[in-house]
Amino acid sequence: MAVAPALAVSGAALGGAVVRAPRPTGGGGERRRPSPSLLSFGRAGPFAPGGGAAVGGSRRRGAVRAAAASGKVVVPEGENDGLTSSADSASAQFPSDELEVPDITEDQMESSETMIGALEADAEALNREVLRSALQDGPRTVPPPGDGQKIFQIDSMLNGYKYHLEYRYSLYRRIRSDIDEHEGGLEAFSRSYEKFGFNRSAEGVTYREWAPGAHSAALVGDFNNWDPNADRMSKNDFGVWEVFLPNNADGSSPIPHGSRVKVRMDTPSGIKDSIPAWIKYSVQAPGAIPYDGIYYDPPEEVKHVFKHPQPKRPKSLRIYETHVGMSSPEPKINTYANFRDDVLPRIKKLGYNAVQIMAIQEHSYYGSFGYHVTNFFAPSSRFGTPEDLKSLIDRAHELGLLVLMDVVHSHASSNTLDGLNGFDGTDTHYFHSGPRGHHWMWDSHLFNYGHWEVLRFLLSNARWWLEEYKFDGFRFDGVTSMMYTHHGLQVAFTGNFNEYFGFATDVDAVVYLMLMNDLVHGLYPEAVTIGEDVSGMPTFALPVQDGGVGFDYRLHMAVADKWIELMKQSDESWKMADIVHTLTNRRWLEKCVTYSESHDQALVGDKTIAFWLMDKDMYDFMALDRPSTPTIDRGIALHKMIRLITMGLGGEGYLNFMGNEFGHPEWIDFPRGPQRLPSGKFIPGNNNSYDKCRRRFDLGDADYLRYHGMQEFDRAMQHVEEKYGFMTDEHQYISRKHEEDKVIVFEKGDLVFVFNFHCNNSYFDYRVGCRRSGVYKVVLDSDAGLFGGFGRIHHTAEHFTDGSHDNRPHSFSVYTPSRTCVVYAPADTITPEESSEESK
Repeated sequence: MAVAPALAVSGAALGGAVVRAPRPTGGGGERRRPSPSLLSFGRAGPFAPGGGAAVGGSRRRGAVRAAAASGKVVVPEGENDGLTSSADSASAQFPSDELEVPDITEDQMESSETMIGALEADAEALNREVLRSALQDGPRTVPPPGDGQKIFQIDSMLNGYKYHLEYRYSLYRRIRSDIDEHEGGLEAFSRSYEKFGFNRSAEGVTYREWAPGAHSAALVGDFNNWDPNADRMSKNDFGVWEVFLPNNADGSSPIPHGSRVKVRMDTPSGIKDSIPAWIKYSVQAPGAIPYDGIYYDPPEEVKHVFKHPQPKRPKSLRIYETHVGMSSPEPKINTYANFRDDVLPRIKKLGYNAVQIMAIQEHSYYGSFGYHVTNFFAPSSRFGTPEDLKSLIDRAHELGLLVLMDVVHSHASSNTLDGLNGFDGTDTHYFHSGPRGHHWMWDSHLFNYGHWEVLRFLLSNARWWLEEYKFDGFRFDGVTSMMYTHHGLQVAFTGNFNEYFGFATDVDAVVYLMLMNDLVHGLYPEAVTIGEDVSGMPTFALPVQDGGVGFDYRLHMAVADKWIELMKQSDESWKMADIVHTLTNRRWLEKCVTYSESHDQALVGDKTIAFWLMDKDMYDFMALDRPSTPTIDRGIALHKMIRLITMGLGGEGYLNFMGNEFGHPEWIDFPRGPQRLPSGKFIPGNNNSYDKCRRRFDLGDADYLRYHGMQEFDRAMQHVEEKYGFMTDEHQYISRKHEEDKVIVFEKGDLVFVFNFHCNNSYFDYRVGCRRSGVYKVVLDSDAGLFGGFGRIHHTAEHFTDGSHDNRPHSFSVYTPSRTCVVYAPADTITPEESSEESK
């Protein structure tokens, strides 16, 4: 096994830096002592297959190869860092039987609520207190690792995979130790943007870049007339290039703010000009194809000063997923400023408490939805300047909204002109070499998370967005692709633990995610991390100190898939138990963000739920001055029911993509021209039209359209959750899943939810169970006229409990019309103002 070499901690690590001569205007600069750089290092392990060459040509994972040759799989001596393993772990033989998950009865569920609540509260309070105390005094530090053993108490079935999980945790602990020893800890390591890229000091500007494959390098740009001989760079033993540019004689910066800059390198692939990897801003000139790196150092009077504190993390997350560029009703690319002024107040009024923004990191291809990132530290210039983005986030904080960034660390664009691909002329720079470094479905490049400099780059990237822009957390894209060498492609996850803890798991990537969550939660205790994982990886949303991967939430992706599956069937054939199972099938103590649909379902080639339900009728029958159709009535009713039951049972957080709350018609289609694939297949374009790359918010606001009622229902749904906090209430009991009646009844906290999915039957005096005696009243009714319903339920009616039903201690009778959902609350929780408003 390759191990981390002793890392230089003196200026000699970056010795030999070129200091440029003073400008003709005179003056000069004192030669600055370079800051130390880090080496790359490799590591091996039985669950980290693959190879590659580290800088300097040494082969990685030699221990694995030797073990494989002998027919054994071992953890190198000393790698467990004091963690113990069970006797059968050492054999690394995992049971192959299919995982049997025992059913939990409703009585067992209710009786375990106190224990669940105590465990959750204990873990969360302890972790928060440790983090807060760590931040009270002095410089910020990330708390030390725990023992990683609590996951085995939470789920005893993990004991069968203790060998893998303890190896994973020992690797995490070793990297933490190496970072502490050689970098001064995660806090300092994650501030590498203060060493790499461009950094201004009182004496001038230092530019550093890690490009071990390059033979020579020079900084070029407007400031030196693109002369490759003016500012040549020197390379140290670790592949880091550096040049120092002293201030001009008048003390001004040697590189004016806004100058175009690139690094010119002689590489194994030839001479190339590249945008610096750590660039903070890049733009595409009108009519140009490649982007230009921009030296971004605005004067103080231009810099945005944050005025509003970041909100505390809410107990229930209600996320409004957005894309700045397509957030205008007009067919154009919208701006950060317009989004700040027009869209943020809308989100607040709708009742959401968090906004998730896609496509922030710069991406050369607009149609990639922001997922083919070219410049990781640069906010997209299509929408405005970095200061505009900061102003947007500051305004969101003023409104009490969290701002989550849809961050991409799972892959990078294959673009060699603007991005990291082939940056130093090799395919082993930031990425795995060969097929392992290429995602065949996304046509993108895959990071080598086992490389020290990749860890530096990505951890610093996460820190940069939280520190510089005050984002409140992240939604990490494509995490399933990261965690498995098969990337989740053409794989059906069944829940068998062998699928998660075997040779297909990329342990390097999982450990990176642990380090990232450690960093984010250690330095920013209120920050939120959400991982997009479809596999159901156990321990994914458990704290790192307990042995988990560390995310706060997992995206409950199976729910949207289930609804699309059901959209293709008649609702008469829907199974109530199947719906409930999909919504509630998640791991104990691991929180989920649920959604009925996201941006994925809105893209061209797919359909939103509203479009599945109403299709072409949406074009002609959404105006209130025209008669409706059975298709429209059915679609609007089910659209509301699907959203409420998803929020009610699907998780501890909820997400909606902008516009879908009111059933936005049609699909999203980015502007594009005709294209011919390498296979010869011709794909027609759309004349580079923005017509379907916008959000028609005016439709939801128009009170003469049926879209308005759907929007009003979604708004009411958010406000009911805000008042009662039912998503995260410890009490949940499903008392009825009646297949013949097509009725689902469940309790969340003191609320009682009644869903009648029957296409024809309405039920009078239908008895529903509850845990609390007293009087109940309606607090949300999908059939209300305000919400585009038929007004069949009297909101002033009082429902008195009398006797048990469906194994519940109390019950009351209701009228439940077909295709409706109604939420009842104890009358003593409803204010007179709310009662008056609901009666309307």
